[in-house]
Amino acid sequence: MKQHRWPKIILLCLLVMGLAGCWDKQELNEKAFVIGIGLDKDEEEGKVKVTYLITNPEAGAQQAGGTTKEPPQEIISLVADDFISSRDTANAIVAKSISYNLLSVLIVSEDLARDPNFIRLIYSAAKDREIKRSLKIIVTKEKAEAFINNNKPKLETRPDNYFGLIINRGQKIGMIPDADLKSFFTDTEGDADFFLAIYATTDKEQRDKENTSDDNLIAGEIKEEGTSNNTEMIGSAVFSQGQMIGKMTGEETRISSLLDDTWNAVDILTAYPDPFDERYRLTVRMSKQKNNTYKLTNDYGRPHFEITVPLYIEVLSNPSMVNYAGNKQKVVKLKQYLTDNIEKKMQQFIEKTQKEFKGDTFHLSVPFRKHFATLGEFRDFDWMKTYPDAEVNVKVEIHFGEFGRQTKLPKLKEVRD
Repeated sequence: MKQHRWPKIILLCLLVMGLAGCWDKQELNEKAFVIGIGLDKDEEEGKVKVTYLITNPEAGAQQAGGTTKEPPQEIISLVADDFISSRDTANAIVAKSISYNLLSVLIVSEDLARDPNFIRLIYSAAKDREIKRSLKIIVTKEKAEAFINNNKPKLETRPDNYFGLIINRGQKIGMIPDADLKSFFTDTEGDADFFLAIYATTDKEQRDKENTSDDNLIAGEIKEEGTSNNTEMIGSAVFSQGQMIGKMTGEETRISSLLDDTWNAVDILTAYPDPFDERYRLTVRMSKQKNNTYKLTNDYGRPHFEITVPLYIEVLSNPSMVNYAGNKQKVVKLKQYLTDNIEKKMQQFIEKTQKEFKGDTFHLSVPFRKHFATLGEFRDFDWMKTYPDAEVNVKVEIHFGEFGRQTKLPKLKEVRD
């Protein structure tokens, strides 16, 4: 009998041990899920103003008495030593336990991002287990608190859905960078490439430039009318050694994405002047179906970088009504025109990174590391000091796709006859 009793005792002990894992469980309705944290400089040195954007998971949910009338979000701001310890202080205001499990965006004011001590603040995120490395970093023109309060999406009532959708789409079209916390740490500690954060604002300003393309803008410069949200996300904030040093437009961000093999912008729509009628502009869809090729040579001690960018282009509009499908000579002329135009813009952008930023924004050091036998040789090369004085040339290879859904257009005189 005693032999049959031991298996039962062991089984009972295992069941009891399994129940012990639920002692600290917490129901979802007992948590306040923070999906965004805003950081601003405070008047007192060593302090930071923290703004919490808290989402309500029950908003829009069907309950026994119908749809809940609770608001989809809650916003609170407070002054603290950092955004890790501020969580307990916030619980003096918020009844539910504040959780970072769903935290997806870190919103930083430009004023704080340009502070040399910003790197000390953000590295606190490396210690908290609830903060994921996939956390997106957004830099705002105005204070982060003002940005969060002014951001009022019309169709996406829940803020977690809104930020996820607009950031994912912006990255695919190349208007904003893939700016996560992991990349910030990697680029900062690598000491070879610059980090790009998303640039955003709810503060509109008058557009200075005229006759530019639709993507040669930065957040706040888009002219729109209607009842949509005031928030704009376009362009990049450039970081060097953990500190913001400059900004890039949406067009420059797209160029950086095409030069960067670590970034896959799959659906870029843009416009160029029509080579056959300067009154009009051609709309094209641009993508990269192959990786870039790189070559490094040394001319009298000066590094020479050659980058070849293969582009797949589809012409989507044709206001001058040129029949490209039946005229190969015009296709050749269009190809040469676009090649010269894109290469010129890329060279101008590279010159800006060398003279203004003093470093590259498109991870150029990554493909060129293989040219060095050891890590020590690469460090001796001193990429950050070498790149600004290097000669960098870009070559674009264009492959045309279809010229729109209907390749052949009627002659304008025949239509109006």
